[in-house]
Amino acid sequence: MPTQTRRSPPDGYYRTTVSSLAIALSAPAVAQETTGPDDGEVRAEQIADERRENPVDSIIVVGGRIDPYRIAGSADLIDSEDLRRFDYGDVNRVLRQVPGINTQEEDGFGLFPNIGLRGSPVERSSNITLMEDGVLIAPAPYAAPAAYYFPAIGRMQAVEVTKGAAAIRYGPRTIGGAVNLRSTDIPADGLAGYAFGQYGSRDYYQGQAWVGGDTDYVGALLETYQQGSDGFKTIDGLPDADTGFERQDYRGRLAVHTAPDAPVEARLEFVYGRSDLEANETYLGLADTDFAAEPYRRYAASQRDAFSGEHDQYRVTGSLAFSDGTRITATLYRNDFARSWSKLQDIDFDGDGSFDSISSVFVNPEDNAGALSILRGADSFEGAVRIRNNNRVYRSEGAQISLERPFEMGGARHNLAVSVRYHEDEEDRLQNEEFYSQIGGDLVFERQTDLGQQANREAKAKAIAFYIEDRIEIGALTLTPGLRYEGIDLTRLDYAGSDPDRSNGPTRVRQTNIDQWLPGLGATYELGDAILLAGVSRGFSPPGPGNPDARAEESWNYEAGVRYRSDKVQVSAIGFYNDYSNLLGNCTQSVGCSVGDIGDQFNGGAVTVKGLELSAAVEPRLSNSVSFPLSLAYTFTDAEFDSSFDSEFFGDVNEGDDLPYIARHQLYVEAGVNMGRAAATVGANYVSELRDNPGSGAVAENERIDDRIVFDIAGSYALTDKFSLFARVDNVLDNQYAVSRRPFGLRPGVPRRIVGGARVSF
Repeated sequence: MPTQTRRSPPDGYYRTTVSSLAIALSAPAVAQETTGPDDGEVRAEQIADERRENPVDSIIVVGGRIDPYRIAGSADLIDSEDLRRFDYGDVNRVLRQVPGINTQEEDGFGLFPNIGLRGSPVERSSNITLMEDGVLIAPAPYAAPAAYYFPAIGRMQAVEVTKGAAAIRYGPRTIGGAVNLRSTDIPADGLAGYAFGQYGSRDYYQGQAWVGGDTDYVGALLETYQQGSDGFKTIDGLPDADTGFERQDYRGRLAVHTAPDAPVEARLEFVYGRSDLEANETYLGLADTDFAAEPYRRYAASQRDAFSGEHDQYRVTGSLAFSDGTRITATLYRNDFARSWSKLQDIDFDGDGSFDSISSVFVNPEDNAGALSILRGADSFEGAVRIRNNNRVYRSEGAQISLERPFEMGGARHNLAVSVRYHEDEEDRLQNEEFYSQIGGDLVFERQTDLGQQANREAKAKAIAFYIEDRIEIGALTLTPGLRYEGIDLTRLDYAGSDPDRSNGPTRVRQTNIDQWLPGLGATYELGDAILLAGVSRGFSPPGPGNPDARAEESWNYEAGVRYRSDKVQVSAIGFYNDYSNLLGNCTQSVGCSVGDIGDQFNGGAVTVKGLELSAAVEPRLSNSVSFPLSLAYTFTDAEFDSSFDSEFFGDVNEGDDLPYIARHQLYVEAGVNMGRAAATVGANYVSELRDNPGSGAVAENERIDDRIVFDIAGSYALTDKFSLFARVDNVLDNQYAVSRRPFGLRPGVPRRIVGGARVSF
């Protein structure tokens, strides 16, 4: 059994981490002995008050909102008020409120988001750290980070985004940053409930309901979230076919805790969640001429494409909060995800027995008219249409513990944060293929291969991560040095296609070890209502298992800017510069990869990403009951390759070429009016043109995704303090626009959608 090993794991890195943790935990205890009793007690009381005001365990929030005086780096919060203004079920529409975020839309509903931060590649959100309630939530964050499961944004109460030096606290992917989704908490006082529902165009529906309560010792919450639609595309020859989706989410939380007046606040909480998604989605897009004539068309060859996913979430969290501000939190977690996405893989267009890539049809459709006609529904050769059953099972589990302790030493205030996480995850592929003949526009089943013949392999990861940070306040200056460690063992096991039960063992084993230290330093300086900030950090994303030539993605990240906050206006301007020594390209079918194996990674060499993030908010008032909130978020991004090379994955790249699918300009503006019980808001989103492949200068028409501006409008009217009506129109002007050429042809954004509904609470 051949085995390829890059490096053997260092025997001492577990001992190093444990020793560092012991030193870190003992440091504040020693330093506390020199603290002045009066100042120390005042500081402890302040932090204890903050904890009581914000009982939710939040990774970056104090008192329920971002506090720029405490965050040494870029941090943004989309709170419940921001989310409720439009009540989107699409995470792409939610995240455009935050500067520095790149998204590539795909299905019009946000089911499979592609999110990048500060110019990091967007494919399947695999280059960011994605969390729910501070716990890694991608199906296999280390072994297979592509996020084919994404939590329903419509059930969240807040979204937190960190970039720059602040992001190394979370990991493992620290170049772009981290997105943390905060789910519904158990109500803090007594019994409470909430229900919201909306219904509209093409049978689109979205609803959330929860009921819960808390006593002196016990709290509980039950919640459900439902979302679906008949879809907005029409399949050739099948006008009544469902191209929509159905999502069902169920959540339960149970907590036991000490009485409110206990000297030590102790809490133990259990969380279980179940999510099911059925979606009649495809990767097949349209040729340019077909898109121009009918953008919401779907070719007949995609009629069998369908996704099915089941996700189970388990979490147990215990915490202790002491009167001096010290807090200890420990979490055990597990996520199980099973998915099957049967979708068109390739076609034997000419009947010679070899299957041809579909992407070649869209490179030059004029020279592939016969092949394009088969996609549209023309008769094929017998068994010429191959559909792959992308059947995969994921497991992600681990334990993390964190300590936060304030103290004073040498006239400076400190807040020490230490965390350790042990994590394991795996992806199991057992895939086969089906063969169809297209006859009269229908796909007729011919045969299928045995399970495992297309792909039969496992990818596994074990990781231990350690982080320490000290926020040091010296008058108007705050310094936040931090250090992260990632020790990762990656293994890929390949099995014979004829051995689905794997009784003969693997035919090949490939192992990789990564041992990485990631320093970071952030600084803020207070000048009245303004704050100057700067930061530098080491960026890192681990390679996946399986490709021994793929190196880790590494960079040095720099940022500097200013924030201003007063009673009337909030403004932020931050410049960033990410200097990659190596960029990784991820081979997924969603980007049309046809080289190597799906899941492989390819080195892209040195890359420079620089840009500017601007945000501003103001709310002029005409009277106590009438105001006009206005906000904007703008991002400028310049992402270029720093070397010339020829790659099977990236193509022919020249120094100075722009990275694909990174918009140079993005702007989001919200303007509203609040008049007592009534409110209305208009949102406008502009995205400049995108290129499908690396390049420079003018973008060729067959590689361009045109710029676009899309308007949404939402309004509400409160009939009582507990009951209100709601309406929203997405894409008010009904613009027809493309969002991607990946992987096979142009795909559209959602057409005009009108929904109405109501919400009630008690």
